[in-house]
Amino acid sequence: MFLAVLKLVIGFLLLVKGADMFVDGSSSLAKRFNIPTVIIGLTIVAFGTSAPELAVSMSAALKGSNDIAVANVVGSNIFNLLMVIGVSAI
Repeated sequence: MFLAVLKLVIGFLLLVKGADMFVDGSSSLAKRFNIPTVIIGLTIVAFGTSAPELAVSMSAALKGSNDIAVANVVGSNIFNLLMVIGVSAI
């Protein structure tokens, strides 16, 4: 049990550090090419946040589990839509 919790905490810390490095890299890329940060936020960061869903869907499709791939896409879109509506409502 302790080992599982330790792995979870280490994974979470690595996730946070990776996200921080990704945002810093995106910002420096925008500065280097004189691109507005809004464009970087809409393209590079949006792709980076969708990459895990792409990996899950591709893995499921290659293993023949097309239902999982479709459910991943549909569930993600429903969550994103409802999250935007909820934040806008607040």
